[in-house]
Amino acid sequence: MTITAPPPTPGRLLAAAEDGPFVPAPRFQGFGGLHGGLALALATAAMQRHAPQARLRSASARLHRAVTGTFQLATRTMRVGRITTCAGELADEEGPLVDASAIFSVPRAGNWPRFAPPAPAAPPPADCEVFRIPPEFVPISEFWEIRPVGPNRPYARCAEPELTAWVRLTEDDTPPDAHRLVLLMDALAPAYAAVLSDLLLVPTMELTVHPAEGLETASSPWVLLRARTRGAGAAGWNEEIIDAWDPQGVHLGTAHQLRLGRGDAA
Repeated sequence: MTITAPPPTPGRLLAAAEDGPFVPAPRFQGFGGLHGGLALALATAAMQRHAPQARLRSASARLHRAVTGTFQLATRTMRVGRITTCAGELADEEGPLVDASAIFSVPRAGNWPRFAPPAPAAPPPADCEVFRIPPEFVPISEFWEIRPVGPNRPYARCAEPELTAWVRLTEDDTPPDAHRLVLLMDALAPAYAAVLSDLLLVPTMELTVHPAEGLETASSPWVLLRARTRGAGAAGWNEEIIDAWDPQGVHLGTAHQLRLGRGDAA
């Protein structure tokens, strides 16, 4: 009897991530290359192996070129201790594709005052309609479910550059860990796309994710994302902030993206 291995999914890929060569399947692509959130999540999951008992506090990546073929993932430790810093790089034979860094810390008790952004008012996921992204446009979108909250949609010439939606990975009902959160933080279309009408690309140049302590108690696969463009210039550069909460309103983390629009907007 022949046993066929199950096809890879983002969750399985992150669970097995380690240094070495990768041959990304076309289904893991975003805009013309490996999805940026998945690239950072892969690098972060591999860097986590240098600090297996520590929590991820920050993960950041700078995307230099589209990842379209086989690449090497190499990680290294820069500082070891209660706070561990690591570096990682995705590269092909032509040079670097993505460079990443991460900060991990050993959990400790404390009594510092706590603050977190409040969750926006939102109906439960079941009360929101599914928003389907054509897989031929963003292939990796087949692995998650998006249920928008509010009237804004990508490329709908809305008044505000903001998108809010429930998002979950469809492969299982596992609550997000730090690496899945890194991936889901990049699941929505660019918030800036809400004010556009033409299908223009606004790819990520830099992505940073800061998981919050609330992620440790996450019990649902659903994550409420609110993405907003905080500033944008005429040359196409724009800055986006994304916050995530669980269905109980617990803050799970914050992400920052630096994006650059391609072409000329009408």
